[in-house]
Amino acid sequence: MMRKHFTLLAAVPALMLGGCEIGTKVVEQQGPNGVAIADIKHKATMKVAAEVPAPPYELTPDMREGDRAKDVYENVQLLGDVSVDEFNYIMASITEWIAPADQYPETGGCNYCHNPENMASDEVYTKVVARKMLQMTRNINANWTPHFNNNYGQGSEGAGVTCWTCHRGNPVPANNWAAAGPGKKLGQNSPLIQTAYASLPYDSFSAYLAGKGPIRVIGKSAYPNQPSDASIVSTETTYGLMMHMSQGLGVNCTFCHNSQNFGKWDDSRAQRVNAWYGIRMVRDINNNYITALGDTWPANGEGPYGNRRGPEGDPLKVNCATCHNGINRPMGGAKMLKDYPALKAPHGMAIAAAAPAAEAMEEAETMEATPVAAVEAEKPAA
Repeated sequence: MMRKHFTLLAAVPALMLGGCEIGTKVVEQQGPNGVAIADIKHKATMKVAAEVPAPPYELTPDMREGDRAKDVYENVQLLGDVSVDEFNYIMASITEWIAPADQYPETGGCNYCHNPENMASDEVYTKVVARKMLQMTRNINANWTPHFNNNYGQGSEGAGVTCWTCHRGNPVPANNWAAAGPGKKLGQNSPLIQTAYASLPYDSFSAYLAGKGPIRVIGKSAYPNQPSDASIVSTETTYGLMMHMSQGLGVNCTFCHNSQNFGKWDDSRAQRVNAWYGIRMVRDINNNYITALGDTWPANGEGPYGNRRGPEGDPLKVNCATCHNGINRPMGGAKMLKDYPALKAPHGMAIAAAAPAAEAMEEAETMEATPVAAVEAEKPAA
């Protein structure tokens, strides 16, 4: 009788813990046998890759021939090197990716960026923004392949990005951020989606996705008498960023890290290299393209398409979730770039941020272990 009573009491905690998230779990082994590195997901809450819109029409090889757009249209400062037919094909796609006319009958379609009475004019601020964003897109597809083309067997080779990757038919991407407002909480102790509903600071983005603050805070020793450069504040902001990355990609910490030693590169998964480059790519986007537009962004309440600035007046910027939307590979790794090759800058073309990935590699060489060393730590099975 006593044994039965003890068994019942022992089972209660297990039942209580099991009830925290009832439902089928999906477990995927992420590392070699015996290291217990697995990705565990709740099946009912797993996100499905978003549907990718088809091109507006078929662009045949002969349509890429003929007059160049810059020779036919006025004030074509970008994409002037493509044919007129391909230029119109891209413009038709952009209207569906950002401001479809059926959803925005008065301000959508071509009118989202253009004055219909003078298509060459730059008087509509969104046209200036769109030009900068096209520069950014071509820069990403040409220079940031270490982030999205090296998913080591996960099928993202040649995926690239288009306007749809972030916008998904919305003038402002659903996932964005700006500096925290001057409220009493200062971006902390508010369970928000940015940090997977943890009460961690959600404005770690300012330090790490705009600034170049040192992210790593894991000590090299378990002994308390060893000095550490990481304060409690920096540790909280780092973990806020890590929670965001986990939520934004829909993965566990072990997607990138070996939990036996979170800081050690040689024991990390190859995906940590992707993430390392991804952080620097996001900084490039935020600093050299979005913030660089300066006063082009209207004050809140002045534009017809919704606010473009945060409470502190800085523009809405991107983070990991902007592209990923809760999926490890944005849109399931859909290879939209094959239909829009002009959205990758021609080889050797000078772009706003010159060879940013190469600069990131130079930065890596100053580290204790170059991130690329992690590529050899775990390669996908044949």
